Amino acid sequence: MIKPSQVATIIAGAILSACLFLLGLDPATAGPVAASSVAATPSSAAAEPAALPHMRAYLFRGALGPIFSRGMDHLAEEIENAGIPANVYEFTICRLIAGSAIREYRKDPALIILIGHSMGGFCVLKFSEILQAENIPVSLAVTIDPPQVSPPVPPNIERYLNIFLSKSVLGGSHIKPAQGYQSHFASFDLSEREEVSHFNIDEKDAFNQQFLAKIEKLATTPAKVDGVPAPLNYVVPPDAAAIELWDSGMPVFARPGDTLQTIAGLYRVPLWSLIQVNKGLMENAPLVPGERVVVPRHLMPLAEVSR
Repeated sequence: MIKPSQVATIIAGAILSACLFLLGLDPATAGPVAASSVAATPSSAAAEPAALPHMRAYLFRGALGPIFSRGMDHLAEEIENAGIPANVYEFTICRLIAGSAIREYRKDPALIILIGHSMGGFCVLKFSEILQAENIPVSLAVTIDPPQVSPPVPPNIERYLNIFLSKSVLGGSHIKPAQGYQSHFASFDLSEREEVSHFNIDEKDAFNQQFLAKIEKLATTPAKVDGVPAPLNYVVPPDAAAIELWDSGMPVFARPGDTLQTIAGLYRVPLWSLIQVNKGLMENAPLVPGERVVVPRHLMPLAEVSR
């Protein structure tokens, strides 16, 4: 069990680091980059370069990251095992790594993946803002219980996921899209799930496997779809059998006799997901034919869509 004194230390450290970061006082700019690169496994090193998806993943720990954001290291190892370069950094050198990423992208463009826990999530959004100023897209950005000081999601992010705890004092940020954002957006509040806390949310294997599945298919999955994707904002119920991380919502139109319940069955999504995103519609009340209903969806690679 984490003692109150430990929590106080973490909060103080996070606040101090956040203040330095927000003021632009990057403690790492005066010295070498203090990042831990995850070594490629023999299996990934033996793979032919041409077969690997051309991506780069940047992962960021939160305050006191080497102690409390170890899930970022484990996820980076899994990404590396899939044949995708992945490095883990402290959030305090966010601007420095963003500058390096810009130079790398100019020399050799690749899909960019950003993932961060706690203040690392704050870094993901600031990193994306820096890339936006250079007209560089971010293919996938994931924030894991980011802090309240986090900025909105910039328009250059093509797919954004936020999993957070609205009651967390160390995170708890209900991130919103910036003005003009028209890409895929999904936010999941896990505050009703007793098994999830700020200290273990980055280590949940069920989440990491879903992130990994999205990353592995990213190179073949088109970000552009017909129409503007509908944003998703969910409070995951305590009795939900599984926490499924959808990419965004899509509009469908009711047929005669449809209810939210029949649509949930047709698209194989839980009824609670339709009730939350389609506010004002009753679960068993008949829908007006042609009425618009938003349904959560996963983006699929072209090969899977054609099948």
